Amino acid sequence: MGNKLANLGFLVVVSLIFTQCANKGTTAGGPKDELPPVIIKSIPENFSLNFDSKEIIIYFDEYIKMKDLQKQLIISPLMDPEPEINPVGSASKYIKIKILDTLQANTTYAFNFGESIADNNEGNLFPYYKYVFSTGDYIDSLSVSGVVTDALNKKVDDRIAVMLYEVDSTFTDSIVYKQKPKYIVNTDSVSGFNLENIKEGTYFLAALNEENPNYIFQPKTDKIGYRKQFITVPSDTAYVLKMFKESVDYKFKRAKQVSSSKLAFGYEGDGETMDIQLLSDTLQGYASIVTKETDKDTLNYWFRPKLEKDSLIFKITHKQSVDTAVVKIKDFKSDSLIFKSLSSTLKLKETYKLSATVPLDSIDATKVRIKDKDSLFQNPTMVLDSFANTVDFDFEKTENNNYSIEMLPGTFTDFYGTQNDTLSFKVTTKLGSSYGDVRIKVRNGIYPLIVQLTDEKGEVVESYVSQDVSPVDFNQVNPGIYFLRVIFDTNQNGVYDSGGYLKKIQPERVSYALESVEVRAGWDTIEEFILED
Repeated sequence: MGNKLANLGFLVVVSLIFTQCANKGTTAGGPKDELPPVIIKSIPENFSLNFDSKEIIIYFDEYIKMKDLQKQLIISPLMDPEPEINPVGSASKYIKIKILDTLQANTTYAFNFGESIADNNEGNLFPYYKYVFSTGDYIDSLSVSGVVTDALNKKVDDRIAVMLYEVDSTFTDSIVYKQKPKYIVNTDSVSGFNLENIKEGTYFLAALNEENPNYIFQPKTDKIGYRKQFITVPSDTAYVLKMFKESVDYKFKRAKQVSSSKLAFGYEGDGETMDIQLLSDTLQGYASIVTKETDKDTLNYWFRPKLEKDSLIFKITHKQSVDTAVVKIKDFKSDSLIFKSLSSTLKLKETYKLSATVPLDSIDATKVRIKDKDSLFQNPTMVLDSFANTVDFDFEKTENNNYSIEMLPGTFTDFYGTQNDTLSFKVTTKLGSSYGDVRIKVRNGIYPLIVQLTDEKGEVVESYVSQDVSPVDFNQVNPGIYFLRVIFDTNQNGVYDSGGYLKKIQPERVSYALESVEVRAGWDTIEEFILED
């Protein structure tokens, strides 16, 4: 009897064990794992001194995976060649780092993994893990901190690289174009930075926002911020780096044929004033005109009559710069005269705008008919912008109206003598109460100032160059949320001027109001913007 009871008890225990094991794997069992992975050990240990190993292995208590490692991992100082890190793309209980570079003597190295490490099952992050070692007998413990801002925009770009270059006998200003920095770190979620494990010394502090990250400054694509004076470490100063995109210097790029009698001259920088002169022999009555290509750094050169030549030679002049271009001429199709309306809804203060694909030579305003919803004819004043190849129509408008704009054949004659067929477009106006008016009162200004309203993306919606303390009025503004900024127009040219790294020119000062501006339909908004000294 005792044996039977013992056997029964044994079966109950085994049954309970199997039941618990089965329940352990069910989806309904237990709370969700929200704990990050835990490091069991590192070989060599983190913060090792006199480091001379070629391999580092970091062990975890569960399977982990690495994501966006190339973007997240920062090694400071940089290693060349970069170390091999495995495994990538598969789950593992360890990270293995194989060092391929020859390490510098008496130097502290730091592997900042950012947010690249997470557990395999739930994706719980092990954020900002840092593995540090020194090839000397102590760990460098000094730091440099601060914040990154944008010179023009309210929003600062994410993950900007902040860098320190050691200032020694080999240092030159061109180092940012040729050499990677000594120390590097990315900005955090609030655009702050903290370069740690720095050794005592003198440094050049800079920041880069790169299109193709390689820690080498590419002026055409990258933003840069820098401190003009060298910094000394240790230091208690919190540094501010102002990011800006350099204004590209003028450079003629190339010329090519794009249609039968149209050549495109591409440039970089401010090339709209470049002079294009044909050096090849021409026929009697030869004529040419230059227009600006919309949204491109290109001038279009149109000519007549067609020249029966294999190539044309041009001299391109811009201030002190002179270039020569040879354009091969082939049998291309001619451009067709096509018109496009650039306006659909007009404010009462705006003009109606029309663009053409071929330069316009003349306008006959008597062939234009503009009717509103009550069939009243309007007599427009028409202005041709030959460089932009657009036509502005100015006519009397009333609120909440519809307008039909008809252009009879022969209203426009283009550069080659072609005239338009009948053209018809429609445009509307809204009620004045659909808009809001904004008055800006600027205090403590140093004039002239450029006062602007921008949208959330930083696009300028309204702009005015203010010469004195008089209020700035923006009328008929579409309802919405805007941001108010003021540009200190130091060189008094009416536009924002960016900085230049080699010239050691910082961008013009820009100040944003702390609060956004809400424009409501039918409301007058008054904003006071007090500028800091």
